Amino acid sequence: MPVIGILGTGHPEDPAVALNLAMLKRGLKQEGFVDGDNVRIEERWARGQPDRLPGLAAELIALPVDVIVNEGGTIAAVEAKKATSTIPIVFHASNAVLDGLVDNLAKPGGNLTGVSLYASETLTKGVQFLTELAPSASAVALLSVGQSLEVARRVEQELQPSNGGGRIPITLRPIAKDSELEAAYASLAQRKEGAVVSAPVGYVTPLVGLAAKYRVPTVYNQRAYVIAGGLLSYGASIPAAYVIKGVYAGRILNGAKPGELPVQQATKFELAINLKTAAALGLPVPPSVLAAADEVVE
Repeated sequence: MPVIGILGTGHPEDPAVALNLAMLKRGLKQEGFVDGDNVRIEERWARGQPDRLPGLAAELIALPVDVIVNEGGTIAAVEAKKATSTIPIVFHASNAVLDGLVDNLAKPGGNLTGVSLYASETLTKGVQFLTELAPSASAVALLSVGQSLEVARRVEQELQPSNGGGRIPITLRPIAKDSELEAAYASLAQRKEGAVVSAPVGYVTPLVGLAAKYRVPTVYNQRAYVIAGGLLSYGASIPAAYVIKGVYAGRILNGAKPGELPVQQATKFELAINLKTAAALGLPVPPSVLAAADEVVE
């Protein structure tokens, strides 16, 4: 029986992670594979401690596994790539090229393929939604958490044209260490700035908690943040990416070479808003935002 290894930064008890794994299995089923029937899935979880990922990757390779699928975005994908150049890896990442996973989306080559989630228009829309929800914000800070500085700077450059002709400044705040998060939010509160966050799902708990503690209106890149109490999110559908990852893992088990499967780009995007959080921050939600929402948490 072939074996698929899950290399995860989070933990399977997280509802968002559980949903993603269910979507992965849906994709596998489309290619004729059912967990426990004709394929086995081995899971290894860092549980919010990314320094454990290299050791967990080594465990999967030693089993061995036939395919590695990452959970938690770019961090796990990069560690999987470091661990093996022969076992196929199916990833999702923020920006597959800038993150150093592949050189070319159409022809990735090597042992990696998957889904690249980044689209500049998602953060651009995030800025627009934030200025609609919190028009009194003096500026917008782009918080880049758990991403390379190169990626963060590229995002900042692409966001600049979206700031309404300079009516509201957009500044980049890359967070290199988790210990810097609280100081960043304290500074935002002091300056009366809003935040647009680009971060992996593993940061849901600390980021949502800090936004509530310092009453900073924050727009996130994943719906998992809104489910956990965040104000609003707009970004690529992560569950939809997992369906693609399941399909690709199944195709590889059926004989396809990962380097010949083009890296897919996100095509489904979701807007979610938490009305309870908006009320707690004293922010009236414009009817236009409500009408556009795919999911409303009350």
